[in-house]
Amino acid sequence: MENSERSTRIRNRRKGKRRVFFLLFWVLLLIFLGMAAYFYYEYKKGMENAQDEANLNNEEFEFNGVEDEFGKVNILLLGVDSRDGRASRTDTIMIAQYDPDTKESKLVSIMRDSYVTIPGHRKNKINAAYAIGGTELLRKSIKENFDVNLQYYALIDFDGFAAMVDTAFPEGITVDVPQSMYGGTGITFNPGRQKLHGQELLAYVRFRKDAQSDFGRVERQQAVIKSIADEVLTVQGVVKIPGMLGTIQPYISTNMKKTTMLSIISPYFLNRNNNEIITFRIPVDHSFENRRYQHAGSVLELDIEKNRTALKEFLK
Repeated sequence: MENSERSTRIRNRRKGKRRVFFLLFWVLLLIFLGMAAYFYYEYKKGMENAQDEANLNNEEFEFNGVEDEFGKVNILLLGVDSRDGRASRTDTIMIAQYDPDTKESKLVSIMRDSYVTIPGHRKNKINAAYAIGGTELLRKSIKENFDVNLQYYALIDFDGFAAMVDTAFPEGITVDVPQSMYGGTGITFNPGRQKLHGQELLAYVRFRKDAQSDFGRVERQQAVIKSIADEVLTVQGVVKIPGMLGTIQPYISTNMKKTTMLSIISPYFLNRNNNEIITFRIPVDHSFENRRYQHAGSVLELDIEKNRTALKEFLK
């Protein structure tokens, strides 16, 4: 009799545990489905809001990407002004690297006036490679001069950058403007800590009418990217990611599949203890001279060997 009662109690406890397990399973499933529906809705809403204004139309360009020999992901990032309908100018050239093993992120800015060898053509500014032969010739030029393999590219319309900022951060991004800045952008900036909205932030990172010229612009671009990443990593920022991705999608041309993007982006946002973006610049200090050539204008004549060695050391 006693054994029978004990067996009954054990069966009841097991049934109770199973009921709790199934209840928990359904609750988690509903939460997951709700989040998926929310992400999809925000993504589509962002895309629809941006679709009419986009100029790149998701056109994919030739790019024979090569995997990094150490298993890291190297992405060529280009900022273009496509308001003329041709997206022929790029004054932002960067290499973003993500290490799947260490979860480390790095960002390299290559100054557009860097005077380099362009395969099949005479030496010129590095951004001339894009104007002459698009993303593929620029990839070849970076490989030729700096011996870096690039697997993917992402061409981003400047208007998409501004739209993404306004969608995700309607109150603006906090920036510490170091000095009065005016001329060349149509917007005047007064010194001090302030909130900048999409077009203002775009003008800020493109400004070059001061003593630092392109060097100052590169510093501002890297600082703003870090600020946006920090904002996104807050609890309030994470929920805005779907809308951000949807908004900027029509303004991007890339050879990356959406699944590839998510596989790179997700670990970065989930691994908050190691998400600082480490930055670098080409040319490095004391490795260039200011020169002028009739066919290219004012350029930065690089010590290629010194810059190649420094870049490979940074990215290894």
